[in-house]
Amino acid sequence: MNVLRLIRIENLLVIALTQYLMRHAIIGPVLQVSNFELQMSHLDFFLLVLSTVLITAAGYVINDYFDTRTDLLNRPSKVLVGKAISRRTAIMLHWIFNFTGVVLGFYVAISIRFPFLGLLFFIVVLLLWFYSTTFKRQVIVGNILVSVLTGLVPVVVLVFEIPPLVREYDVIFTYHHANVKYMIAWIGFFAFFAFLLNLIREIIKDIEDIEGDKTFGRKTLPVVIGINYTKFIVCALIVITLVSLGYIFIIYLLTGLYGDTDLITFIYFFVFIAIPLLALFYKVIIATEKRDYLFAKNLSKAVMVAGILYAFLVRFIIFQYL
Repeated sequence: MNVLRLIRIENLLVIALTQYLMRHAIIGPVLQVSNFELQMSHLDFFLLVLSTVLITAAGYVINDYFDTRTDLLNRPSKVLVGKAISRRTAIMLHWIFNFTGVVLGFYVAISIRFPFLGLLFFIVVLLLWFYSTTFKRQVIVGNILVSVLTGLVPVVVLVFEIPPLVREYDVIFTYHHANVKYMIAWIGFFAFFAFLLNLIREIIKDIEDIEGDKTFGRKTLPVVIGINYTKFIVCALIVITLVSLGYIFIIYLLTGLYGDTDLITFIYFFVFIAIPLLALFYKVIIATEKRDYLFAKNLSKAVMVAGILYAFLVRFIIFQYL
């Protein structure tokens, strides 16, 4: 149980769900309506997801390993490394997860006959290591890095699906350029909002942890520019997210691309994403205590999950109107 808490099992399940939805709710349906088939086997895709999950788990472990002192001050009741789990065990888990994840990643890359793609997993491992040891202590750099990696979760599915499709169907695949662009656009949409929402969450988390970060000399955004200016940045990011959603609504409604589905999309976004984001905006503004920021952090996570689950509706849109 302690190990599951250490690796944030709930977050890993969300990552796995995200990648399966990208494949079976977006990429698969787009290919199906164009009379193409997914080329990766179910086993290879499962191993790809498992590789992503293991490397992410290793990132959580090493992050907690290096954050033990600050976490003892910021959230002592949740500290596991050095208490419920020894530091030696933690570092062993880190290396086991990383090694297994990279090996599986290379195996899948070789299986689809694009072995160079395996380097992606090795690079991510290095970035997560440097995030925990260096970048996390630098102003905004760590926040952006981990948010970019979050945005890569849906993208990696596309990166591993496209090359085998091009090889299998060759010129015929290029004749369906519009549908391929449609598929890439949807994956990009999910990646972009995953990046924004995770960046919002990371900065809120820095505000929550300001006491420990100050004590140990970390130069996070709230430590360097203060809580009020940091809250302004968080609110600006929320506005950017809402404006981006508004832009999508306008494009859908003006073009009438999906007919009645526009209304369904609008309702979903308004109820499950826009309203919670407005609530998050308000909560960040009035927040004064640690529990306020904890609530805001969890709310931003809930919005991200709601955004991922929108993929179910995308599947319906694709089969009905593409």
